[in-house]
Amino acid sequence: MPTSFHQSVIDEFRANGGKVGGPFAGGDLLLLTTTGARSGAARTTPLGYVRHHDSLLVVGSNLGGPRHPGWYHNLLAHPVVRVEVGTESFEALAVPAEGARREELFAHVVRVAPGYGDYQARTRRLLPVVVLERAEPEEWEGRPREVRTLADKVLEVHTWLRAQLRQVRAEVEAHFAAPGAHGAPPSLGLQIRQRCLAFCQALEFHHVSEDGHLFPGIARHHPHLTDVFDRLADEHRTVARVQGELAGLLAGIAVADPARFRAELAEMSARLNAHLDYEEEALLPLLADVPWPPAGPPAS
Repeated sequence: MPTSFHQSVIDEFRANGGKVGGPFAGGDLLLLTTTGARSGAARTTPLGYVRHHDSLLVVGSNLGGPRHPGWYHNLLAHPVVRVEVGTESFEALAVPAEGARREELFAHVVRVAPGYGDYQARTRRLLPVVVLERAEPEEWEGRPREVRTLADKVLEVHTWLRAQLRQVRAEVEAHFAAPGAHGAPPSLGLQIRQRCLAFCQALEFHHVSEDGHLFPGIARHHPHLTDVFDRLADEHRTVARVQGELAGLLAGIAVADPARFRAELAEMSARLNAHLDYEEEALLPLLADVPWPPAGPPAS
């Protein structure tokens, strides 16, 4: 839970379009909502930020303390965060910068807000610089122009999953095509880790939602499709197994075996795309006449 001081800042921020008084008056302030690494609960923290091109930068300064702040550990476990700036709110992918890029971005931060240099001087730990990138573009290739039916909605979600997976794989291949230090194979960077982990978590949420709500609802009206739903459930378990192995490799900051990671990613990609193709073939005709969003209850 936020401290009473933090909660008062959060309340003031939201009540006044992102403007607050006191020690934050006149400064650039955002609200960062992360998912607790252990609790799974939403945690909102007021943070100063610095703009860098189209991204926002936040620093895990913890006022120069010896340990990283809790919100930093949270975003390593759950890379997709919610950002509030002024009256705007959006989902973002949180990616800690590494190596030379971290040094470049931290120098930029210190030029804009010199106090962060003082915080770094107080501690031996390297202050994390986290880049907040919008989680997705407003448009992506193949997105349905209009969503009027449940079939459209399912296809929209599948198209998003395919686009995100293509992006993950493209970034992975580009990363491994670049030479590593002293000619050694490159390790798996935090950019790749965060994006892939975010995709795995989004995929898990999608499949849990289908298993818990969509599939049982359709099955009640189409009992003759029992074999279809058994196959879909079995494919979900198979994808989840590969996804779990992939997420296990991503559990640490460093991945010991990048080659195994690439193999697991390739297997998940092949199985997931085949599963989505079959699901669309089997289910979209059944959902083509179901309006979306669903109609609300009749007015009393």
